[in-house]
Amino acid sequence: MRIGISLPHYGTFTTKEAVVEVSRTAEAMGYDSLWTGDRILAPLDPSDGYGGVPGAPMPAPFKTYFDPLTALTFAAAHTERMRLGMSTLNALWYPPVLLARTLTTLDILSGGRVDAGFGISWLHDEYSAVNVPWKDRGGRLDETVDVLKTIWTQEVVEHHGTYFDIVPTTIEPKPSQRPHPPILLAGFAPPALKRIARSADGWLPVQMPMENLTYLWGALRAEWEGVGRDPATLRAPLRINVEPTGVSDDALKQTAAYVREASALGLDEAFIDLGQACASVPELLDVAGRFIGIVRAG
Repeated sequence: MRIGISLPHYGTFTTKEAVVEVSRTAEAMGYDSLWTGDRILAPLDPSDGYGGVPGAPMPAPFKTYFDPLTALTFAAAHTERMRLGMSTLNALWYPPVLLARTLTTLDILSGGRVDAGFGISWLHDEYSAVNVPWKDRGGRLDETVDVLKTIWTQEVVEHHGTYFDIVPTTIEPKPSQRPHPPILLAGFAPPALKRIARSADGWLPVQMPMENLTYLWGALRAEWEGVGRDPATLRAPLRINVEPTGVSDDALKQTAAYVREASALGLDEAFIDLGQACASVPELLDVAGRFIGIVRAG
């Protein structure tokens, strides 16, 4: 199972130096991938509770946030082999023609290391801030993915849809990865699982009770097979948000055991986000080193 780590792109140690040090050190430790998320606001009186849970407060570190793709591009310049993923980039905030260009540039500059992970967020306030309608987010995501694939795979690009209209044109260059960077989508409801099976290369789950993960993984595999796709090709990088109480050796051993259970189900990758658990880069690297050691030791 591949093991990744979130880039320090939000919170109190969101600095150029932290991005460089964590990227280089994590690669030397044997981590396989770097990940970013996507926030643009930390409202004083938010329209929605954190994660869509009524009344749940937004974590304090979310007040400071780097642009996720710029941070990954900078990290790419300081690493050689780690894959560069988003869990998740809120794709609907970005016009797909511009998003395709940015991801293509990152894929080329990194030597073909991009995993394009998309979600649709849960905070109405952020949609208002970028003047994107909240209504029919699923349909807009479907069309966004269609536009990205068209741009990435067609010599002459043309698209006429509900939300976007592109006259016949050439759009170059194409990404290093062919036919395109892997597209990974978040979501847990039945329509989201169907969308993943229909148009994505994988799923972006988060840590949850193992019985829930088992159920959703089975449901997604069934959808995958139902559209004639081989379940062995289904990717699923699992996000694990580590809490401040989760950095002791015993807690890390429990997290590693959870990762092994997920691996036994067939999930191919997990990554830890220590941005809310650690107060400094040295602490983050200490926890990261202990965790990768526990996981690799079996």
